[in-house]
Amino acid sequence: MISWRPSNGLIACWAALMALLALTVTLAYQPLGAFNFVVALCIALIKTTLVMTVFIELGERPGLVRVFAAAGFFWLMILLWLGLMDFVTRA
Repeated sequence: MISWRPSNGLIACWAALMALLALTVTLAYQPLGAFNFVVALCIALIKTTLVMTVFIELGERPGLVRVFAAAGFFWLMILLWLGLMDFVTRA
């Protein structure tokens, strides 16, 4: 029988993600004005970085895998930007 136990790094990452989720929910109800969007994006970037480094293990992968992961993330940003521009420019 195979038993799987999460390592301390996974548990620490999960705890950090839960703390960042609580911070996101808390700050969503604070009247920060336009700064609220910037803070939410910064928290999301931190969460993304944690997931990419711990769960996807990009730190231990060869350079070519990191390049393709960055290219995929860049392409996702382009698609989100184009979708946002369609929403913003409609009358």
